[in-house]
Amino acid sequence: MPDEPTERSKSGSPIYRHEAADRDWTPPESSGANLKAVEAHLAKYIAPVENVFHELVSDLVHLDILMIPPTVDRPFHVLVTSGMSDLAMTVPEGMEFFRRAELLIALPADWPLEGPRFEDERAYWPIRWLKTLGRLPHEYQTWLGYGHTVPNGDPAEPIADTRFTGVMLNFAAWLPAEFFRLELSEGEGVCFYQMTPLYPEEMAFKLAKGAEPLDDLFDARGIDFVLDVGRANVAKKRRWFGLF
Repeated sequence: MPDEPTERSKSGSPIYRHEAADRDWTPPESSGANLKAVEAHLAKYIAPVENVFHELVSDLVHLDILMIPPTVDRPFHVLVTSGMSDLAMTVPEGMEFFRRAELLIALPADWPLEGPRFEDERAYWPIRWLKTLGRLPHEYQTWLGYGHTVPNGDPAEPIADTRFTGVMLNFAAWLPAEFFRLELSEGEGVCFYQMTPLYPEEMAFKLAKGAEPLDDLFDARGIDFVLDVGRANVAKKRRWFGLF
């Protein structure tokens, strides 16, 4: 299980600091073990997968990105990892229910996902982050779940050309509650989390007060779940209800 952290945020959440592992490249033990089940789950609650960004070289787990394109009624892309759940994460004792996970993000309909513009980091970074987070728990023998935040470096720097400096995992509240958990077998399943980029002030707020109060601020400001690199910063220059 993960080593007991020596540092905690003001909200009491543990802070883990990971250093690059000194190890050899490790080919995946399994590839696509849960792919069919994940695709069926997405088709049931969102829509069928129509494209896949295949990973050519894989370390620890084979991480593809499943793509559900926009429609008139659903004017945004949905990108979902496939392969993160092939290996169980190293969760704390009693948290075995959450030991397998996949991640998703919703992108605007005009977000470039092919051609020369897609090769630009300004377009590619959401996929890079999905893949980075999808491999992180297995690389460092740790886990990711609701409310976990990951900064872009230490100290954190802006992601691509945005003012975001990290991300948080939260629930995809725009989908039915049943979407969160895909049951694979008795006692074994996959949990789905949405990747939400954060501004520095939002990251500080989350570390001070916790994930749920930050989600409440998003709701209060009407922040949409579809990525908007110019969205309002819900924690900047505010003392929301005396919480910050």
